[in-house]
Amino acid sequence: MELEEKKLDNPVWNSLNEVHNKFSVEYDGIKFYASEYCPFGGFINYKKSSEGISNYAQKINNFYVVGEKPKYQNQLVLTKNLICNQMLLHKPIDIELTEAITELNTKQQKNDLFDLVNMIQPGYFKKKTPDLGTYFGIYKNNRLVAVTGERMKMNKYTEVSAVITSPEHTGKGYAKQLIKHTTDQIFNENKTPYLHVAESNIGAIKLYEKLSFLTRRKISFWNLKTL
Repeated sequence: MELEEKKLDNPVWNSLNEVHNKFSVEYDGIKFYASEYCPFGGFINYKKSSEGISNYAQKINNFYVVGEKPKYQNQLVLTKNLICNQMLLHKPIDIELTEAITELNTKQQKNDLFDLVNMIQPGYFKKKTPDLGTYFGIYKNNRLVAVTGERMKMNKYTEVSAVITSPEHTGKGYAKQLIKHTTDQIFNENKTPYLHVAESNIGAIKLYEKLSFLTRRKISFWNLKTL
């Protein structure tokens, strides 16, 4: 396996080692995103992960360690193992862009983004998550109805994230448009787009497969909470 692609086995650690180093909170053997940006961590040394996880838990009481199962102390509880398909896109999506797509830059646009994502998928998206990458949206009647953007970033890979459509606007192809637009931006940077989707989310997986994403591997998001 190519060395760069192997880094996807530990995407948080490698993102925080590379493009997202400035967002890193590092302990001996484990790295986390600063809690106001993203509640994710990753480690390379299982034996040293426990103390760092406990230190991070003092800053945020609900977070995820991505990859291998972490070691953790008694003040924490493992609430779930969210198993995801890690999917890669190797070529631009062959559909026409027909919607007006807005880059979400202003304070109001970022507030709209935060509200929409947390309405559909609460807990992952923080107020400063938009600072990790570029996010795009589709507005209808001055209301943000669909979004997609970039989250974890390595030198050669960028994660597509927050593929969200307001329930009353599903089925209109907005997600396809936004994924196409976002992945085109990533390809233009000579990087490869990838994403994570819960293995139980069959509808989303089928959509991504239609857009030519291929499953690379299963990967675990271990949810830890303080007691």
